Amino acid sequence: MVKVRQVKVGGAVFGGRRLAFIAGPCVIESVSGTMELAGRLVVLARELGASLVFKASFDKANRTSADAYRGPGLVEGLAILKEVRDRFGVPVLTDIHEPGQAAVAAASGAVDILQIPAFLCRQTDLLVAAAETGLAVNVKKGQFLAPEDMAHVVGKIEGAGNRRIILTERGSSFGYHNLVADMRSLLVMREFGYPVVFDATHSVQRPGGAGKESGGDGRWAPALARAAVATGVDGVFMETHMNPAQALSDKANAIAFRELRGVWRTLEAIHELVR
Repeated sequence: MVKVRQVKVGGAVFGGRRLAFIAGPCVIESVSGTMELAGRLVVLARELGASLVFKASFDKANRTSADAYRGPGLVEGLAILKEVRDRFGVPVLTDIHEPGQAAVAAASGAVDILQIPAFLCRQTDLLVAAAETGLAVNVKKGQFLAPEDMAHVVGKIEGAGNRRIILTERGSSFGYHNLVADMRSLLVMREFGYPVVFDATHSVQRPGGAGKESGGDGRWAPALARAAVATGVDGVFMETHMNPAQALSDKANAIAFRELRGVWRTLEAIHELVR
C-alpha cells in the first residue's frame, strides 16, 4: 500500500490505522430528524470505537427535477450543522456548490470538511475557494473522469496552499442511468499520496433512473463497501436514514440506520485484516 498523508478532522483521522466512516442523511430534512440521527451515529461510533464524520447537505443543487426537495438552504442549514457539531462533538462534512459558499461555511464554525460534488469536481474556482479556507477538502471523483485525471484536481487544491485533501470514488457512468464501481480507481487515486474514501451508497445509484428522481440498488452498497475495504481504502462514505423509504432525497440508496452496526463491524474486520 502507498503511504498517504494523514488528514485529521476533530477526532477522525483519514489515512491512519483505523477505517474512517462518513455517515449521515443525504440532505437535512428537519432539525429533530438531523439531531436524532446524529446522536445515534455518535453513540454507535463510540460503542464500536469507530472514527466518525457526520455528513448532511444544506442544499442539493443537483436534484433531477426542479420541484424536488433541496434542503433548508445555506444559512439555516449551517446553523443546524453547527448545533450537531456543538452538541455531539463530532466533525461535520457538507457540500458546497458555489465558490462564495466556501468562506461562509468555514466562518460559521459548523463544518470541518468541505465536500466538492462529483459533477463539480473540475470547477477550478470552487476548488480554489474551498482550499483557501484551510478546511479539509473532500472531492468526489466525477462519474465522467478517469481516476488518473484527479491528479489535476489535486494540483488545483495544492496550488491554493492546501494539502488537507481527501478523494472519494462514487462510481463511473456506465451507459445511461447506471454506474459501475471500478476498484482499480481506489488504488490509482491513492497513489497521489492522499486518503481515499469509497462512497458505497452513491456507487449503486441510478442517476435519473426513476423518472423525476434518481433510483438505485441500495441493497448492494454493503457488498461494494466490503470489496473496496478489501482493495484498500482509508474511509467509507455511507448515507443513512432512520427510514430510507421516507427519505426526501436518494431514498433508493440510503442504508437503514439499524443495519449500520453489522456493516461497520464487518468493514472494520476486513480493514484490520488487509491493513
